[in-house]
Amino acid sequence: MQRRTFISSLVALPLVAGSARAAGFTAIDITGANLGPDYQLSYSDGKPASLRDFKGKYVMLFFGFTQCPDVCPTTLARATEIKRLLGADGDKLQVVFVTVDPERDTGPLLAEYMRAFDPSFVAVRGNLEQTAKAAKDFKIFYRKVPSGSSYTMDHTALTYVFDANGKIRLAVKHEQTAQQVAADVRLLMHPKKETGFLKGLFQ
Repeated sequence: MQRRTFISSLVALPLVAGSARAAGFTAIDITGANLGPDYQLSYSDGKPASLRDFKGKYVMLFFGFTQCPDVCPTTLARATEIKRLLGADGDKLQVVFVTVDPERDTGPLLAEYMRAFDPSFVAVRGNLEQTAKAAKDFKIFYRKVPSGSSYTMDHTALTYVFDANGKIRLAVKHEQTAQQVAADVRLLMHPKKETGFLKGLFQ
């Protein structure tokens, strides 16, 4: 059984005063937090990867690994449902999966793993040093845990959401539902339409 350590990095993040409740977000509003703001990693095909590649889109960024038995596939399946719930706005959403296990998660494996959830989802990877730096910059905890003749990975189960200008805005906890996250993302996309759309979202 995989041991899971989900360190709440939220305590280390500066929150906008009263923002989460005032804005109506279920997730934690971390607008202005000094995280990232980018990484030096590569796509599955080896080309350099940057969050700046998705300017104009709303990015959901998640750290994990392909051999994760429950948290990672659950999070990616939730992201698939979020995209569906957003309807036409789903095309504005970009999901980025950062592996914390580059020793086993090769480019081709990551590409295949993303296709199993949604062809538009992308995965990025780096060497051990690049992975450690990216995780540190985003306040993500991870570590190897021996498991039989192999190992598994403990890691923080947070999803970060960036707005269309590339600014970090939300920290989504693993227990939040697809409906809650979709409502939060829609609030980011349409900040002046806070009334009325939620009813339609849940119908």
